[in-house]
Amino acid sequence: MKIALLSATALATTFGLVFGTMQAASALNWNWNYSGTGIAANGTFTTNDTPNDLGFYLISGITGTRNGETITGLQLAGTPVPGNEPFNVDNLISLNTQQLTGNGFGYSTSGGNFSNPFFADFLPTPGYLEVFSAPPIIPGFENLGLEDSELPIRFSASIITVPEPTSIPSLLVLGIGALSALKPNKLSKLTDKKR
Repeated sequence: MKIALLSATALATTFGLVFGTMQAASALNWNWNYSGTGIAANGTFTTNDTPNDLGFYLISGITGTRNGETITGLQLAGTPVPGNEPFNVDNLISLNTQQLTGNGFGYSTSGGNFSNPFFADFLPTPGYLEVFSAPPIIPGFENLGLEDSELPIRFSASIITVPEPTSIPSLLVLGIGALSALKPNKLSKLTDKKR
């Protein structure tokens, strides 16, 4: 009996030390979408789990589609999407009413196109715009061709709810369950004595 109790205590302690010290995930996943005249884009972001002082999270990964084309990559923060130089993206997203900054985020698609949704606070009625550039791409925002556009969009993003990590109380329940499983059965004791 003492060995079973000792074994169960050791098992519960080990689970508690291993799982009780696990850190929460260091990334968040988001659903995002935007639409406008002739534009439909949606997908997921991966961001860091701590916002900056203004409530913005840094986007580190992106998946999704824009008008049926697969998104193939996130534009590096501090660089412009091709065709929209010199406006650098910052890849920041927020849960605030204004979810994007004036720099926005950028991405490429399987068709060789580039997109940069952002918040245009310079408009008479501030709102979201998308700069879209398609081949042939001529550097510089002033060189928008017929295949390029800068159009109003409706943008929305939200954090995907994730289950909370395993807690210490649930591990204690696991340890107690292990303890009861290791206790010798009283009936088997009686059976052993009759032999």
